[in-house]
Amino acid sequence: MYQALYRKWRPRTFDDVAGQEHITETLKGQLAAGRLSHAYLFTGTRGTGKTTCAKLLARAVNCEHPVNGNPCNQCPSCRGIEDGSILDVLELDAASNNGVDQIRALRDEAIYTPAAVRKRVYIVDEVHMLSTPAFNALLKILEEPPAHLLFILATTELHKVPATIKSRCQQFAFKRIAPQTIAQRLDYVAQQEGIALTAPAAELLARLADGGLRDALSLLDQCSGTQGEVTEETVLDILGLAGNRRTGKLLDCVAQEDTAGALQALDSLYQDGKDMGALLGELSALVRDLLICKTAQAGGSGLLTGGYDGETLRRLTDAFTAAELVQMMTILQTAQAELYRSSKRRLDVELCLVRLCDRRLSESIEGLSARISRLEQGGVARLPVTQEAVQTPPPEQPAPQEVVPSPPAKEQAPSPPAEQDLPPWEVESVPVPPPAPAPPPHPQEAQPPAAKMPPPAAGDWASFLHTIRDMPPMASSFLRKGDSVTGVFGTGTLTLWVDSELTKGILSRGDTPALLQKAAEAYTGQACRVMFQVGEPEPAQAQTTAAPPPQTPPAEGPQDDGFNDLLDLGQKFGNFTVK
Repeated sequence: MYQALYRKWRPRTFDDVAGQEHITETLKGQLAAGRLSHAYLFTGTRGTGKTTCAKLLARAVNCEHPVNGNPCNQCPSCRGIEDGSILDVLELDAASNNGVDQIRALRDEAIYTPAAVRKRVYIVDEVHMLSTPAFNALLKILEEPPAHLLFILATTELHKVPATIKSRCQQFAFKRIAPQTIAQRLDYVAQQEGIALTAPAAELLARLADGGLRDALSLLDQCSGTQGEVTEETVLDILGLAGNRRTGKLLDCVAQEDTAGALQALDSLYQDGKDMGALLGELSALVRDLLICKTAQAGGSGLLTGGYDGETLRRLTDAFTAAELVQMMTILQTAQAELYRSSKRRLDVELCLVRLCDRRLSESIEGLSARISRLEQGGVARLPVTQEAVQTPPPEQPAPQEVVPSPPAKEQAPSPPAEQDLPPWEVESVPVPPPAPAPPPHPQEAQPPAAKMPPPAAGDWASFLHTIRDMPPMASSFLRKGDSVTGVFGTGTLTLWVDSELTKGILSRGDTPALLQKAAEAYTGQACRVMFQVGEPEPAQAQTTAAPPPQTPPAEGPQDDGFNDLLDLGQKFGNFTVK
């Protein structure tokens, strides 16, 4: 009769236990010295050897010819305990025997001396499943046990075991077995069983086992039924993990910012019956693996969840920065948490994919950090370059002068030769032909361009606002509210009259005062100090504010308030620049 590999290859000595040397060596030393405790508590995840070591310890304490702390497995005691014919060694499942009556019956039976061996041993598996009365019934016999009694408790959830029980036991924590150790054990078992197992397939099975050797042997047993060699492709196909490749292709679309391709891949998975919550979980696991590969290249292989080949992990790891992976993990975790409260799960997953494909849609700190990291590594900027960034005039040239269209006569004026291409402050020395005889619509427009005139000492507040650049959004919004802020230019000063202390606090914090001072000095051409006052300016000052700067044509006709508002919106959102 065929026997499962995990049962057939269960260790028969402490030396055969893989990955738990810190426990097996301690138990062997206690057995050799005869200093055994009356109660042991084995803790750890599934498949790490808790029950195996408990059975080995039960045989070793009753072995007639122990070998360096290991059971000989040849004497009648070892054989009887191994085949279950000796009833003095009893294994209980606390999940099905968790009542107080079962524990009381065990306690009443434990007082009798064993019939065939030296010690009566009780192995209680999943002891955390016992009820509170059952724990209380077990506590008394743990406090004052007979000399012939040995308790071995095993659990996967230590936090559920009462402290009164833990304090009366020697506690041993079984750790997850390293993937390298599991792969070596799988190679050995495959050779003994005549299974053609490749090294990549063994490594993949070891990662899928998640630290449990029993799970790894069960997976190998499942894959061994195929004809021919057990390869990495075979493991993925037999274990139903071919969907992981489709998940990897979905993340490829995210790396290429291909929103349409990602949505089509999602639709294909949805039509094939893929659960949306499971899909987000697989994406989270894959992004986690990529983040580990990105940040812990040396020792991170043992932390991977498995299910993906090395080539896929390398390709996707190179496609993202660490900051982008952190942002993606945050988006996925948030979507997973909200998915179970949603009535339209597919729509939520689609929105999640759209955010993953276009990182500009995220206004969080993680999203900004991801975009900055892409720029720092020499990637293409994801934000479009606006015309304003290219054609923004220098601060020394007032913006209203650029809004006024040039007369036709000036368009026909010949430009000076290349050798006379002088800076703006020396343009006056260049002879300029007179304008065309056609009279201009306004006398002011026949004046020379404002760039040829020296900067004014005092100016118009509305004209000055058009010269302000790089102002914080909130401060810029308040500055452009005529009913909230009014600026008055004085000799070497710019006084901002505000309507409330709130407005004053917003404008006077951060870099706003320094930016205003820099803009005012560029506008007036002299040192300027910025001051804030709550209230309204005096009538004489208000008239000064409304007066246009020297040699500056007034804003009339098409330059009314509606046009200026449109100009403000264009400069704010960076869509166009008026010249």
